[in-house]
Amino acid sequence: MSTHLVWFRADLRLHDNLALAAACRDPRAQVLALFIATPQQWAAHAMAPRQAAYIAAQLNALRQALAEKNIPLVFHEVADFAASVEVVHDVCQTHGVTHLFYNYQYEFNERQRDAAVERRLTNTVCQGFDDSVILAPGAVMTGSQEMYKVFTPYKNAWLRRLQAHMPECVRAPERRDAPTVTAGETLNFTYPQQPFDAMLFPADEKAAIAQLRHFCQQQAAEYEAQRDFPAMEGTSRLSACLAVGVLSPRQCLHRLLAEQPEALNGGAGSVWLNELIWREFYRHLLTYYPALCKHRPFIAWTDRVRWNPAQKAFIAWQKGETGYPIVDAAMRQLNETGWMHNRLRMIVASFLVKDLLINWREGERYFMSQLVDGCLAANNGGWQWAASTGTDAAPYFRIFNPTTQGERFDKNGEFIRRWLPELAAVPEKAIHQPWVWADKQGRTLAYPRPIVDHAQARVATLAAYEAAKKSEA
Repeated sequence: MSTHLVWFRADLRLHDNLALAAACRDPRAQVLALFIATPQQWAAHAMAPRQAAYIAAQLNALRQALAEKNIPLVFHEVADFAASVEVVHDVCQTHGVTHLFYNYQYEFNERQRDAAVERRLTNTVCQGFDDSVILAPGAVMTGSQEMYKVFTPYKNAWLRRLQAHMPECVRAPERRDAPTVTAGETLNFTYPQQPFDAMLFPADEKAAIAQLRHFCQQQAAEYEAQRDFPAMEGTSRLSACLAVGVLSPRQCLHRLLAEQPEALNGGAGSVWLNELIWREFYRHLLTYYPALCKHRPFIAWTDRVRWNPAQKAFIAWQKGETGYPIVDAAMRQLNETGWMHNRLRMIVASFLVKDLLINWREGERYFMSQLVDGCLAANNGGWQWAASTGTDAAPYFRIFNPTTQGERFDKNGEFIRRWLPELAAVPEKAIHQPWVWADKQGRTLAYPRPIVDHAQARVATLAAYEAAKKSEA
C-alpha cells in the first residue's frame, strides 16, 4: 500500500485544494497531512501576531475537518525553513511515505526550501501544484515569451487565456478508511499571537465560503461604486482567507461568475475580478523577478533616492499622529484591527513615501507586522506601486494629496470620526483640516498639527526622485 503525505502551507482548506485532491485520488492509499510551524522564519518575514493567531485558528479547524475524513494531521514546530526540510524527510521515513504532495509557494525562500526537500527525498515522489493562482506562472506571457511588466496588457492577455481554458474547482476528498496514524490534539505554536476579530475574518472554511457567497450575491455588483469609500462595507474582506489559503482564487472566480455572469465581459462584478487579476499579476512577478522578495525595487534607478531617515516622523505615521486625519484614521484602523481598507493603503503609503520621503521598505515591513492578510506579493506590489519603484508603477511625479483624498473618499468624515474621537467637536466641513477651524475658533484640539506641509514635501520629493533618475546616466 502506498502512503501519501500532503504538506499544508498557505492552503488551509479541504475544498479545491489541488495537492490534497491529488493525494486522495487513489482510494487505496493511506493519506497523512503535515503542517510545520517555523517561528524564526516567520519573525524574519515580520509575520503579524494577528495573522499567526488566524493561522492557528484555521489550522485547528482544518485538523478537525481532516479528522472527519480520516486524514490525520501531523504537526511539528522548528525554527526555520532549513530545519523544516529535515522534518519532511523524517516524517516520510517514519511513515514510509511514497508520494509527497504540496502546493507551490512562489516566494524566494519558499522555493529554495522546496528545492531542498526534493533533493533530500531520494525515495519519495514529489508533486507540486499551482494552486494559489487561477492561471499558472508562465501561462500569460508576451509574444516574445517574457513576463508582462504593465498590468493592462497582462490583464487582457490573462482574460483571453482564461476564456480559452477555464480551470475548474476540485471537490473536497471523500471520507477514507480508518487511518493507522493518530493525529495530535490542539495545535499550538510558540510564535507571538494577538487576537483577531472573527466577525470580520472567518475563522473556518465553511464561514469563509459563506462570506464569499454573500459578497458575490449581494455586494460584487456594487463593488465598483463602493470600494473606495472606507466608511462603507463595500469590500469583500476576503484577503485574509486568500492569504492563508482558506479560499482558493478559483473558488472566488467561479462563485463570482455564478452570481455575476457578465463579469468576464466588463459587466457587473468585473471590477472585483480585476482585483483577482492584480493578485495574479503580483504573484506571477515573484517567479520571474525573485529580487522582489529581497527588497529590491523593480525600477533600478529608484534605489538611489536619498530617503529621509527621520525616525520621529516614521513613528508618528505608525501611531496615526501625523495631523492628516484620513492618514491617521487609516493607521489606527490597521493598528486596532490588523486590516486596512484598500484605498487607505494607497493613501498612507503615498504619504509615508512622498510626503515624509521615508523608504517604502519601512512601510512594507510595518504593514506585514500588523496585517492579518499579510501577503508578500500583494504587499510588496502595492508598496512599490505607491512608491513609483515597481512594475506598472504610477509615474514618480504622481503624488496623492492626503487632504483632498480625504475630502473625496470620506467627505463627511464618517470614517475619520470612527477612529479619531478627539475630533468629535469639529464640524463636517472642517474635518479634513481641523486645525484651520480650531485656530479660527480659538480652540485647542487633543490632536497633532500636521507634521509636514504637503506642498513643500511634494517639491522636495520630486527633487529627490529627479536627482536619483539623473544619476542613472
